Amino acid sequence: MMHKRSRSCEPSREMDEHGRGNNGATSCDDSASCGRAPPPSSSATAQCFTVSVYRAKINGAPRLVTAVWNKNLINQSFTISIDRHNAAAAGEDGVGDDGPLTHKVELKPWPFWSKKGLKTLDVDDDRLDIFWDLRSAKFSASSPEPAGGYYVALVSQEEVILVLGDGKKNAYKRTKSRPSLEDAVLVCRRESVFGRRSFAARARLDATTADGKKDKDHEIVIETSLAAARDPEMTITVDGVVLVHVKSLQWKFRGNETVLVDQAPVQLLWDVHDWIFAGQPVSQAVFIFKPGAPQELRGDAGGVGEYGVIGDAADYSFSLHAWKTD
Repeated sequence: MMHKRSRSCEPSREMDEHGRGNNGATSCDDSASCGRAPPPSSSATAQCFTVSVYRAKINGAPRLVTAVWNKNLINQSFTISIDRHNAAAAGEDGVGDDGPLTHKVELKPWPFWSKKGLKTLDVDDDRLDIFWDLRSAKFSASSPEPAGGYYVALVSQEEVILVLGDGKKNAYKRTKSRPSLEDAVLVCRRESVFGRRSFAARARLDATTADGKKDKDHEIVIETSLAAARDPEMTITVDGVVLVHVKSLQWKFRGNETVLVDQAPVQLLWDVHDWIFAGQPVSQAVFIFKPGAPQELRGDAGGVGEYGVIGDAADYSFSLHAWKTD
């Protein structure tokens, strides 16, 4: 049984600069370098982006925080979006806000651009500070999100309620704030990949433990053989171990299996229909990685939704959109 689709892992309108339904790339194989792969449509521009949604306590109230790292041929940026609807809905009138509160930082290549900054936002009459330091950030050619050497920290009521990156100690020192007693929880993550035959991404594939600790990121590689001369095949590996090998993919273009990653069960669902039957120069497949055994899944039956996100806001899932290019 699959979950209903959750929209919590979708970028807000302010952040979704690539247009509705247009996904960019976060890693590429031998087809092209990131940001140079063909776009899904002639009117779209290929953009790399990652979307991560967290639940954090801001001024004592749980809210969703969305972090988007975006890169195209001419610019690069990160955006922090704070959900205001939940707090507003809890008010006397129960009326939600127009949308999330968003702050965008353009990452300029100019030598005089400051890679360190602070922005104060008014979130429903409460103060929220966003600190960032990208001076030592290490970017790879395959992703718009730094691999390390940076931090983006959110501070509420003198508590660091969320830190992105590996520079936590520097974040605490600069903000002069204490760590929050309640760690932010990663709700879901979404990435898109361009390639011809091989698609790679890194993601968490574990459930959050009782003490808030999270497992390491895992290397996910999807390889395909869709040549007309033989039956199409697909393999899915995690950390170099083949977990799924699908033969006769034209008959098994949708499916799901329970696999073990570090001895822990993970639900894996795929839909590669368009790879096989769309007949377009650029076609999309969707892969969902959901921690937990099948009996742990809740909700009504359903399929992979428009954005390929399953589960409600309390459940973690990783969604990988693989755009195959000819």
